[in-house]
Amino acid sequence: MSTAFPFPIRNECPPGACVCDREKLLNDPQADIRVLRLTREEEKRLIARINEVSTLAELQRIQKRLFDQLGIVLHIAPGPNEVRTMRGLDIRLMESPGLCKKIRQSVPAAIRRCLERNPEIAYAILDAHDLLGGGSGSVGSAGSLTQPDT
Repeated sequence: MSTAFPFPIRNECPPGACVCDREKLLNDPQADIRVLRLTREEEKRLIARINEVSTLAELQRIQKRLFDQLGIVLHIAPGPNEVRTMRGLDIRLMESPGLCKKIRQSVPAAIRRCLERNPEIAYAILDAHDLLGGGSGSVGSAGSLTQPDT
């Protein structure tokens, strides 16, 4: 890598530990390298921020900022089967070049912990997908949640 970046980028993973295609991303001059801005330190800050979430609006704000600033799509929706616990929710970061396997695991795990501490957020997610019959919200593109128009 001969290109210097005006911002710190994530260090590469140990060989064989990850399939993030970081090198391919760095070698492509047209590639969107915003995802590499999520360094280990920034990942820790993100996890800490997720742990502080107490409302659906805050979670949606994080979801939007992940996309706007890093190009990362966070998908949160009821899973294909019955939702009995937080494990029944489908929480994942969509695959993209440069997105480390560790991040794809740690962010959804942090969100699950947050939902376990604040079940009203999980109920709001289910309600936004009209699973509780309230229909107070709507589902936007790519499964992202949006607030109702008031």
